[in-house]
Amino acid sequence: MLYYAKSHEWVKLNEDETASIGLSDYAQKELGDLVFVNLPMVGDELVAGAVFGDVESVKAVSDVYSPVSGEVTEINEELLDNPALINEAALDAWFVRLNNVESAEGLLTQEEYDAYIASL
Repeated sequence: MLYYAKSHEWVKLNEDETASIGLSDYAQKELGDLVFVNLPMVGDELVAGAVFGDVESVKAVSDVYSPVSGEVTEINEELLDNPALINEAALDAWFVRLNNVESAEGLLTQEEYDAYIASL
């Protein structure tokens, strides 16, 4: 299942208690051309609602928040070399993969997130 946080990250939760996290299409459009990505290390523990990295665009540097808690099992090294992949296909450009995932409260479905964006 795909969910969104109000801080504009998406999380794909799998039945095996793993997850992938990325930046929403809305966020990448607002930020503009991304030129740098800072990601955590494999083995790091992420906490729901806490910053785990940042992205730099031609406009600004923005923190990236974890929508769930869990342990980083993989980082998308491709993004380190080519952050523009996020601009090209935000829903395919995952930042990290986690295991031992604990779902957070307040995650939004696609419809709820669309309505949230429309209210901004």
